[in-house]
Amino acid sequence: MQQGKTTKIDTDDENVSVIQRFVSGVNCSASTARDEMLAVKRRFGKENGVVAYHGYQSFAPGEVNPQTAHEIGLKLAQKLWGNGYQVIVATHLDQESHIHNHFVVNTVSFKDGKRYHRTEKDYFDMQKESDRLCREYGLSVIENPQRGKSKHYGEWKAEQDSRPTWRGIIRADMDSAIRRSKTEKQFFHFLKEMGYEIKIGRDISVRPLGKERFFRLARNLGEEYSIGEIRRRILSQRFLKLSVSSYVSRPKKYTLRGSFKKIRKVTGFRALYFHYCYLLGIFPKKRPLKKRSVPILFREDLIRAKELSDEARLLVKHRIDTSEQLLDFQSKTESEIDEITSQRKQLYKVLRSKNTVQDGEIKMEVKEKISAFNAELKKLRYQVKLCKDIIVRSEQIKEKFKTIHEDTENQRKEREKDEQFRGRG
Repeated sequence: MQQGKTTKIDTDDENVSVIQRFVSGVNCSASTARDEMLAVKRRFGKENGVVAYHGYQSFAPGEVNPQTAHEIGLKLAQKLWGNGYQVIVATHLDQESHIHNHFVVNTVSFKDGKRYHRTEKDYFDMQKESDRLCREYGLSVIENPQRGKSKHYGEWKAEQDSRPTWRGIIRADMDSAIRRSKTEKQFFHFLKEMGYEIKIGRDISVRPLGKERFFRLARNLGEEYSIGEIRRRILSQRFLKLSVSSYVSRPKKYTLRGSFKKIRKVTGFRALYFHYCYLLGIFPKKRPLKKRSVPILFREDLIRAKELSDEARLLVKHRIDTSEQLLDFQSKTESEIDEITSQRKQLYKVLRSKNTVQDGEIKMEVKEKISAFNAELKKLRYQVKLCKDIIVRSEQIKEKFKTIHEDTENQRKEREKDEQFRGRG
């Protein structure tokens, strides 16, 4: 078990606030945990899927100090996952003295390569062992706790970064369908319009278009989304008739100079990305689009809105429309990376030389140049990553447009058949 500790102290004239953080690794080093976890995934050929699971353990304010909380967290991690998985344990003390532990667990075992499948039993085992340790240290526990769920690390991180998650998207869609509905039948009709497949048993299960698994509403979102509660929410709503203003604004007139014929039409990658980002509401930023219904098959990319924006900007900045242009730009960027890496290597040699070690001014100057090279390499490597992602994502976007088009055509044909059938009656 490797351990590490960092302490940060912030002070001002009126108030003194201390933020402490303890970070340790179980079956890995805290400083290189990410690389070690990825190495295990590569060794067993399981790099896809969920990267890690995230759990947390909190303590009552004022009951425990950070050192003790971290000690308890390490014992909990060792007991639950220490026999086969790599875990990072981080203890946080925020400015309001709320001490809590975070656990990040690799999903692939370093022993046999088995994936860690989190179950309801795992949650209760974690809760039971946490309570046992707290009682052992004389700390309070919550008696008869309500059922809860831990989260995937990716989901937790997305929420911390204020990015949308699939759980959040589905919850928003359910709330939207409930608000629009006057009857239970309308609720299910709106869900189908959004592209959801529905199964009804003890719980309502929905499957977004393009996803393999069904999502149980009450189980994942809480009792507020059970069949009974959804019915109650629909019936309890008051539908207000909104009066339409009689005021009609005059249309604005603009004078444009030049000819549209001279404007070069955007094609290829740029056109594809412009259209897709526009449909998602990512562009334009200064004038947000009116709220529109985005097909759920598209909405999964809202989770990756930043990457989409960066890819689109790269295409625009370098006027890239074809695969040949993209691969050429990628090749030139990789050559630039090789050149800068070679120059940086020479600087490292200079840094280790006897004259440089003895001359502090030269040493500082060399370090500054290395730092500048590192910053440039980070930018260039990100551009290469964007190029590789564009090749893959552009095909995925085309497939999504094709799927939506086919689905729309099928719906149109079904409506025409229904109209013909009613006409015969």
